[in-house]
Amino acid sequence: MMIRSVVVGCGSYLPERILTNADLAKMVDTSDEWIVERSGIRQRHIAADNEKTSDLAIKASQAALKNAGLTADDVDLIVLATATPDQTFPATACRVQAELGMTRGFAFDVQAVCSGFIFALATADNFIKAGQAKTALVIGAETFSRILDWTDRTTCVLFADGAGALVLRAEEGKGNTDDRGVLTTHLHSDGRHNDLLYVDGGPSSTQTTGHVRMQGKEVFRHAVVNLADVVKETLAAVDMKPEQIDWLVPHQANKRIIDGTARKLGMGTERVVLTVDHHGNTSAASVPLALAEAVADGRIKRGDVLLLEAMGGGFTWGSALVRW
Repeated sequence: MMIRSVVVGCGSYLPERILTNADLAKMVDTSDEWIVERSGIRQRHIAADNEKTSDLAIKASQAALKNAGLTADDVDLIVLATATPDQTFPATACRVQAELGMTRGFAFDVQAVCSGFIFALATADNFIKAGQAKTALVIGAETFSRILDWTDRTTCVLFADGAGALVLRAEEGKGNTDDRGVLTTHLHSDGRHNDLLYVDGGPSSTQTTGHVRMQGKEVFRHAVVNLADVVKETLAAVDMKPEQIDWLVPHQANKRIIDGTARKLGMGTERVVLTVDHHGNTSAASVPLALAEAVADGRIKRGDVLLLEAMGGGFTWGSALVRW
């Protein structure tokens, strides 16, 4: 027997304001055709002026707890993935903890940009397996619109805001792939590629927040290779084949990257959860947002095997195999 981190609830939140490609075409030199061809994105959600990352995270967390039939009193760990915290410190997770009314346990942020949710999920899973937590809230939340240069058409058309959350609970499993819960996680980073995707600011460098800067073609090239490699690594770790995966739930950065990963797995588009067209790239929020949508509409069912994967600035990349 072994302890598994079983998903017992999920939830999400998207800001009300929708920004379409047509709206963007009035702001920068771009067009709907140009954006769709390169990314697959048609619209995205943008936080209101008074909405902070914690506000989005709290609403997604409340939805996840309700879905799980639990309250904040049941939670003893919050791991929140974000690259756009409310403040330099304290952690945005602590703000969420306070607003939910959770007065025990511990809460902290992780920063792995677009891979953040996978890193947060792996972190929470390891705390649960180590017996240091029994119920964990894992959140991905971003207000990426706050760090965009709205005159840079190569980046401002891609990113967006939102939040998603999962509730994990410790349950006993047999230790094989028939168990429900997180089956295996794999994390990687390579700091040599900082200059391909980064923010040109920070407390100890410029004392400013800065803006996203990206060399799109290079990021694309690395993403296709890294994601294919981590998918192979994941399946090999549990001796499973691609046909045993029910759903690929990828980071929603670019439809071409997602299509490339699915092709390498031999998976048809009918087994891929795709939300990039209406969510854009919500960084750490994209995987849980996609999960929550596919669960809510009935595509993902109990017992399904899900492969979650993502890559982000750092470079960071990772995967998680989960039986729902």
